[in-house]
Amino acid sequence: MNFDNFRKIVPKIAKIPLPGLSSQLKMAPKMRQKALNDMQERMKNARKSAVMALFYPNNTYETTLVLILRRAYEGVHSNQVGFPGGKAELEDETLEVTALRETEEEVGIPQHTVNVIREITSTYIPPSNFMVQPYIGVVYDTPIFIPQESEVASILEVSLQDLLSEASTIEKKITTSYATAINVPAFYLNEKVVWGATAMMLSEVKDIILEAISN
Repeated sequence: MNFDNFRKIVPKIAKIPLPGLSSQLKMAPKMRQKALNDMQERMKNARKSAVMALFYPNNTYETTLVLILRRAYEGVHSNQVGFPGGKAELEDETLEVTALRETEEEVGIPQHTVNVIREITSTYIPPSNFMVQPYIGVVYDTPIFIPQESEVASILEVSLQDLLSEASTIEKKITTSYATAINVPAFYLNEKVVWGATAMMLSEVKDIILEAISN
């Protein structure tokens, strides 16, 4: 999608009622769906974090979303694709501030250049006990990315057209923290498999944009 056309639907993206959990569960394995009801008590004590689904015009002025491939490390999200973002710090006044700060730290986008369109439905990540608050944001100029070497293995510039394509949705056999070799719904973007909480949040982002386009 040409970025001028994306700019026209930004006001609609800001106002559309959130599709919420029903949208996210499209990209969750059935085992995860059943477990959600058993996690309610644990969720109350979850740590807080925030991420940014950031759109921008690429060098050919096509609408693009930035994702990151995290470095391999001793942790549950090692070598996974995700949004820029991270845990809330004591000095963060709001989770929106967390998302902006972490986005600047991880991919080098100055906070003042990001227009935060809205927050969407929060997502619980059982293995790390984080409640993640996602935001949709937009940068109106083509950014220069500066990956945080300690955290980011590579930056993925995903075409909005590819995200919206039905061909990007796949099923993949994955070993998770709670099951071995199970089939999970996922996105296949830039030759990377995007699954788990990131895929669930991305599903809601996708549905919001499709709704904005159709109205």
